[in-house]
Amino acid sequence: MTTHTDWITVGALAEGFAPKAFILPQLAELAGQRMTLNFANGWSIEHRFDADQLHWHAADGHSTGSAPYRATSVRPGIVLVDFLKTEHDQTWSITLVLDTLSQSFTAVIGNMPSAEETREGMYSRALSGKNLTAVEAQFLHGTLDRPWQDGACPHAPTSELVGIRNRYRYSPTEEYEHIYLNEHYYTWQCLKGVEQGLCDTDRCHYYKITDELYLFVWREKIIPTLGLVMIDLREHRSDGKIFGYAEGSFDAFSNFPVASYCNLINTTDHGHD
Repeated sequence: MTTHTDWITVGALAEGFAPKAFILPQLAELAGQRMTLNFANGWSIEHRFDADQLHWHAADGHSTGSAPYRATSVRPGIVLVDFLKTEHDQTWSITLVLDTLSQSFTAVIGNMPSAEETREGMYSRALSGKNLTAVEAQFLHGTLDRPWQDGACPHAPTSELVGIRNRYRYSPTEEYEHIYLNEHYYTWQCLKGVEQGLCDTDRCHYYKITDELYLFVWREKIIPTLGLVMIDLREHRSDGKIFGYAEGSFDAFSNFPVASYCNLINTTDHGHD
C-alpha cells in the first residue's frame, strides 16, 4: 500500500496495470480498410489500416506518416483507434472515436508539457489564470467518407455523468473509483493497486457518443497524465488508454491500454434552485 506521498510515473503505473489486465482484444476488422476523415475545420486526412500499422495522408500533403495503432470496440459500430504521432521532434497522442453508425468521428489530440512547464508551480499557474494542469487536449469533430456539414457529428459535451460515482476494476489487482463532480472536474481514488491510498481532483471532459456510451477524458496535474476512456454504462465496461512520460527524464513516453469492468456505486442529485 502506498502513502499519500508515493506518486509514481506513468511508466510505473503501466507496469502495475499490466498483469492480467482486462484489456479488450485488437479489433481485426479495420485491417485493409481506407477511410477519409473530413474535419469540421477543413482538414481532410485519408487513413489506411494494415493489421498493426495505420498510415495517414493529408489532402494538402502537410502530414503523412505511419504508426502502430490499437483499435477496440465496447459497442457495435463504435471503434476507438489510438496511436502516437511524432513529427518535428514533437509527439502527440491521437485518439479517434469512429462512429460508423452516423458516419462521423471525434478526434482527441493531446500532448504533454515540456520539462520546463512541469516546473511551474500550481500556485503560480492559478494566479496567472492558467489551468492547474499543463497537459493539453483538443477535441475535433468530422465525418467519415462524406463531406462535412454543420450538425453532421452527434457527439456533444454532456452533463449526464455528473453526480455518478463509479467503481472501475482494471485487473485483479487494480481498482479505482470516480466521482463525477461537475461539468469540468472529477475526483478519483485508488481503492486497490500500485496507487492505493492516492486520490486527487482533476480537470475532465465528457462527450456523449450515443445512449449510455460516453467519451471521458481527464488531465492530471501532479504527474502529467492524459487519460481517455469510453464508458459503456449499459454493458458496464470501459476501454481506453493512459498517456504520459514513462520516467522522470522526459525523453520517453508511455501510452498503455486500460479497460475495466465498471459498476455504479451511487448517484447524487443536487437538484436545482
